[in-house]
Amino acid sequence: MIHEVDEALRGLLVDGGVPGADGELAFEAPTTDWTARRTAPTVNVFLYDIREDRARRGSGAIEELDEKGRVTGWREPPRWFRLSYLVTAWTNRPQDEHRLLSRALSVLVRRERVEDRWLTGSLAELGLSVTLETAGPVSSGSAATDIWSALGGELKPAIDVLVLAPLIGHHTPAGPPVTEGIVLRGAQTGEHGHRLRYEGPTTAEGDGFATTRPRPTRRRRQGPIT
Repeated sequence: MIHEVDEALRGLLVDGGVPGADGELAFEAPTTDWTARRTAPTVNVFLYDIREDRARRGSGAIEELDEKGRVTGWREPPRWFRLSYLVTAWTNRPQDEHRLLSRALSVLVRRERVEDRWLTGSLAELGLSVTLETAGPVSSGSAATDIWSALGGELKPAIDVLVLAPLIGHHTPAGPPVTEGIVLRGAQTGEHGHRLRYEGPTTAEGDGFATTRPRPTRRRRQGPIT
């Protein structure tokens, strides 16, 4: 799911003209080594925090059916995660960086959800909304100074982007349909055993199934003729 959110943000930014024809869009950590390797104006989208939104956690499982209405398995409900990104601009001049960052901000701030055309994989399969919050407060426990200190660089202007996205639930496949009944064998029954009998119609076949015998009708007792 994380890589699918990356691609959704890439599509959103590129569609809005960010970073432009002469620029690059990167999702790497903006460390000092990465900065030294950069050769073109770049907008960096760095994922720095992932946290589950436990208030949205569901329970139970949903049956999955085939075209004939038969159960093929069970799917747990999706779990929701908050993905925090740091969007920065990198050029040789601060004025150009601010211009590039302003362009990215204008594209991101106009949307509160990621449009379906940019969703791929499991995000498109689920058909659930992927929401977007731009330039909000930094996630708890992840202050900007701490992030840049961990990256080994100096503090830099950045846009904090929070994406709320679902992770598809675990799938449990159903077993094959029952075609054999149960045969009970014991020391006294020998090889034949006792087959279970089932009331009502059935199309199942096999040694474990036996046709239900018709129940004998009760005969009315006749008294002595007087």
